[in-house]
Amino acid sequence: MKTEFKTVYRLSVVLAMCGLMLFIYTGCGGSDDAGETGDIYAEDGYATQGGTSFGLPPPGGVAYDGAVFKDYGTNQFIDTRDDHLSTFGMDVDTASYSITRNYLRDGSLPPPEAVRVEEFVNAFDYNYPTPWGEAFAVHVEGAPSRFGGVERLREPRAGKRRRVPQDDEQLQLLRIGIQGRVVSDENRKDAMLTFVIDVSGSMAIENRLELVKGALTLLVEELRPRDKVAIVAYSNRARIVLPHTGIEGREGILAAIHSLVPEQATNVDEGLRLGYNLALRNPKIGGINRVILCSDGVANVDATDPDVILRKVRGHVAEGITLTTIGVGIENFNDVLLEQLADNGNGSYAYVDTLDEAKRVFVENLTGTLQLIAKDAKVQVGFNPQVVSRFRLLGYENRHLDHEEFRDDRADGGEIGAGHSVTALYEIKLAEGARGHLATVSIRYKDPDTHRSSEITEEIFTTQLKRTFQAASAEFQLAATVAEFAEILRESFWAEGGNLATVSQSLRDIAPRIHNEQVDEFRHLVSRAARFKGLNLE
Repeated sequence: MKTEFKTVYRLSVVLAMCGLMLFIYTGCGGSDDAGETGDIYAEDGYATQGGTSFGLPPPGGVAYDGAVFKDYGTNQFIDTRDDHLSTFGMDVDTASYSITRNYLRDGSLPPPEAVRVEEFVNAFDYNYPTPWGEAFAVHVEGAPSRFGGVERLREPRAGKRRRVPQDDEQLQLLRIGIQGRVVSDENRKDAMLTFVIDVSGSMAIENRLELVKGALTLLVEELRPRDKVAIVAYSNRARIVLPHTGIEGREGILAAIHSLVPEQATNVDEGLRLGYNLALRNPKIGGINRVILCSDGVANVDATDPDVILRKVRGHVAEGITLTTIGVGIENFNDVLLEQLADNGNGSYAYVDTLDEAKRVFVENLTGTLQLIAKDAKVQVGFNPQVVSRFRLLGYENRHLDHEEFRDDRADGGEIGAGHSVTALYEIKLAEGARGHLATVSIRYKDPDTHRSSEITEEIFTTQLKRTFQAASAEFQLAATVAEFAEILRESFWAEGGNLATVSQSLRDIAPRIHNEQVDEFRHLVSRAARFKGLNLE
């Protein structure tokens, strides 16, 4: 009996210790009903499900191990007596906004360096009218900034809170919207697409490969009879899974997509080399020749130095092959490599966190994703020093160009797809009592077929500035609010006086005038970010 008792006792102790270890490992805590269907989050920002914490780091920490982002700095205010010009390459990437959405949905704030203001702003549609006869139309609107006063022009003293600026002290916010020419789906050029798909072991994390397969399935359904698709997969080595095949072979294309499974290491270099070689073997003369890389950006076999890979990609641009990069996943995700690959490959960079985002990229905006209307597109804004005393461009830090590069056709700009728009926001300080000509906007770009350069100019006058922020269009107010949200998330010095409560109120003011799911989603993300920062917006 004593022996049996000791055995039961020891077994009970072991079970109790196992239970304690499980308790410590998983954590404890009651569920916090956030009022969102199918979604439960702890108040401190740890992702939870059924009341169990899954150990995401708290807001402000590094949310996932190995994620690679780069801090490009923050644009400063520039005195127009020193320099009245602002020059940058156009950018239609929206990956940063989608990445941030993924972080917030997963229960943490994004790292500040993951936030690029221009990619937040350009993620939204502002209903710019399309151009007639030109590649681009320029649309200008301005108003006093709801979020910035002249206090932003001065560094705060230690321990001194920024005061609320008076109406006559407010900075003006200038929005320059550039709308690209629309090409109908029926008039899109025929496409020769080569998918280079990462099937390394890391693509098993977060169901990444399954998301890619779902996205490609959506795209196949949108292809036309004269389009062709090839698939290259890479892990330790790269291989051709499917040679270029027309849509008549739809079943074979889908079977090739669904046959992909995660394997071992990641040889991005060999995958891209094989993809480009395959694309060069079967070029579509007068059509779209595009390599589309789907990956989490990890490179750990063969050439792993980004500069080496980028040099090889750059060499294929002259051969007429462009590159689109599609990022997936967060843990061990390399945002820097994927963005730079797209920039150097004369393409665009998107981040797909859901099938809805895949549908936006590959279904709703397929022609814009594939067909270029302009290459090496650049913007130069020349402010009139007699009217504007200082200015600051919000975002585009990694698209900065020297002023002399604007008309240097060897200098790289941005590639713009059909129907895409680009929005630039400037905070400006007007000279006292100044009226009249405010600035000149110039756009320079190359025709993607003839390679001839063209230039468009638009004059801006102070009469185009509204008297109040509330008098501006709802789309203008939305762009300003989105930019402020990004500035706060990236912990910009210039947004130190800003807060998410003001952002949320601005969205509530806009909501009755803009009815779409994207704005509703944005309100949801602002509320979540506020909660992770310990704010109650109710």
